[in-house]
Amino acid sequence: MKYLLTITLLLFLITTVHSQKPRARDLGIPFNGTTGTYNAITDVKGVEVGHSTIISREGKNLVGKGPVRTGVTAIFPRGKNKKFSPVYANWYSLNGNGEMTGTTWVTESGFLETPIMITNTNSVGVVRDAVLKWYVDTDWYQGENWWYTYPVVAETYDGFLNDIYGFHVKEKHVLEAIDNAKSGKVTEGNVGGGTGMMCLGFKGGIGTSSRVVNIRGASFTVGTLVQSNFGSKRNLTIAGVPVGVELKDTLNYVFNGPPQSSRKEGDGSIIIIVATDAPLLPHQLKRITQRAALGVGVVGGRGSNGSGDIFLAFSTANENAFNRNETTNVEVFPNDLITPLFEATVQSVEEAIINAMIAAETMEGNNGNKAYAIPHDLLINVLKKYNRIK
Repeated sequence: MKYLLTITLLLFLITTVHSQKPRARDLGIPFNGTTGTYNAITDVKGVEVGHSTIISREGKNLVGKGPVRTGVTAIFPRGKNKKFSPVYANWYSLNGNGEMTGTTWVTESGFLETPIMITNTNSVGVVRDAVLKWYVDTDWYQGENWWYTYPVVAETYDGFLNDIYGFHVKEKHVLEAIDNAKSGKVTEGNVGGGTGMMCLGFKGGIGTSSRVVNIRGASFTVGTLVQSNFGSKRNLTIAGVPVGVELKDTLNYVFNGPPQSSRKEGDGSIIIIVATDAPLLPHQLKRITQRAALGVGVVGGRGSNGSGDIFLAFSTANENAFNRNETTNVEVFPNDLITPLFEATVQSVEEAIINAMIAAETMEGNNGNKAYAIPHDLLINVLKKYNRIK
């Protein structure tokens, strides 16, 4: 009997290992900085991430029927069971051809009061409404009978692969993403809001990474999650290597028919969420979001006219800072010590984007339109050619 149990356990472990998607470091791609335990946004204590992925039908696009390649991703700064616990936050737009609702109040108040939801361009409204209903059903505001809120919902466009005008994201998918939110490992690639996304000439999607920095004896974590759907292949740079140029004739997007698109090279979007446990105030978090743009630039993003590049950062420190009726005392991080957090942001954004691409799998959608995953073997060969890996 014990031998049978041992064999069953081994088979389970083998299956688990093989079912896990590879990440950039698994291929030997070098990055700067020290990661947290999971190399994910969830390395910031309290942060939870959940996905709802919707995939159905193949072949000809029939509006309202599919093919469907889309979903929803939910991020809770303090976890979904920590009801109404606002965090200091701020946001930044590198290029504003996109949407992230609720951000005017984030800037005005200095607080993020809600989870962050990410989906496709045409589903922002239904996701926002579903979150509001969820607040009511779960008593998010803990008995308050007079409250107002502005859900934060961000988007990128997946119409190349997804029947985006079929409006397939429903309330149940929003609730599923919320229910699935948890700490620990974060699934990457073709999942959640990133299901139908493309990036820098290849298949994109959800990616995440983290950095741990030591500042005067204290340890702080910066974690990043991206929904990556931007950029031109010719600009793709990995570990300083012009990978896009080297693979310029390899596995380009296949466009097989309507719906036609006016998409130009480099168009698309990227949503970046940065979390930290460092006690940063809203104006400092604005500075963090601006450095996220540098991480996009490192891998080849240029903030194209047709791209919605919108970033939000929050701090889980100063848990009791929010109070409607009384003054509070907060811990303030000195500006003169903040540069390592800037560097951690750039590094984690860079790696999160590459993780999204490495985890992504080739996907066929509307009318046979196809976005290819970056070929791992060819990528490794290119990096070896430039002596970036052995």
